[in-house]
Amino acid sequence: MTTNILIVGAGAVGAFYASRLALVPSTLVSVICRSNYNAVHKNGFSINSPKYGSYTFTPHLTFANPRQAIESKIKWDYIVVSTKALPDVSDDSEILGGLVGERTSIVLVQNGLGVEEPYLKRFPSAIILSAVTIVSAAQTSPGVIKHNRWTRISVGPYLPGSISSEGNNEKEREAIESNKRFVQLLKDGEIKDAEEYSHSKLQMVRWHKIAINASMNPSAVLSNGSTNNAMAMDSELYLHLKGVMDEVLTTAPKVLGTPLPKELATSEAILKSTQRNTSGSKPSMLLDWEGGKRMELEVILGNPIRIAREKGLEMPRLQTLYALLRKAQENRDQAKSQSRL
Repeated sequence: MTTNILIVGAGAVGAFYASRLALVPSTLVSVICRSNYNAVHKNGFSINSPKYGSYTFTPHLTFANPRQAIESKIKWDYIVVSTKALPDVSDDSEILGGLVGERTSIVLVQNGLGVEEPYLKRFPSAIILSAVTIVSAAQTSPGVIKHNRWTRISVGPYLPGSISSEGNNEKEREAIESNKRFVQLLKDGEIKDAEEYSHSKLQMVRWHKIAINASMNPSAVLSNGSTNNAMAMDSELYLHLKGVMDEVLTTAPKVLGTPLPKELATSEAILKSTQRNTSGSKPSMLLDWEGGKRMELEVILGNPIRIAREKGLEMPRLQTLYALLRKAQENRDQAKSQSRL
């Protein structure tokens, strides 16, 4: 039986995981591209990885837009969304209109908190899988992907309100089974660090990654272009980063009502690992800022602050970063608008 997978947002992360899933027998992986469509349609993706070597991934079908994917009339088993989550700009769940069928599972490989809600609201009967990945990859030119080192991905069914790891009803059990199958597909594609999680534990993993992203990303922008390694090696920035991480890691258990799993790294361990990483990689938010693009401020900073406030909790360090960067982005957008007049 053939498994049909559609990748929405075939940039560096989407293309990398698509290339691994495509190795699995009886699995057809198609992509919806944006600016890289012409290059990918002509040559496929060129992947260079220290772990997997250099190879070419040719999608089963390459679409220029969602309409073409709808016209293909393919019944998708999994739709993997790997676009940047920018709810202050657009609702990306709209893209999937006409693509989600009765047996389609939506897999959200996106940063931040609260990314699942727009999809749950638009597709209330669909299975939604939430994924957190740590993967160092970049699209150096259209269709050319450089994978550096990380390949960890954690996936869990999105079942708000559920506390059972086995499912309280048939729909929840179907979501758990779909999640199991998708993680196995990743493992069959040689992603050895693909991990299957319950809903509650996956949300803990999301908060844990927020501790990393909400400290490193904004600080790289505000320090005028510092790499993660450079910040972790600076004595004052080290204290700042640790303070933000600890604020998030102490707030998360209070919000979720359960302690952090012991296997999740402490702030000290995260920073020590960052000090050893001399690849020179820059956080995605910094790359967006330098490229004049909108940053993922809401899902990485705004949503965690709002979710905590609903529980009567404040995160002053995070709020400071959010307020400064939101205003910086607003001022830059206004300057752009005025320059066009």
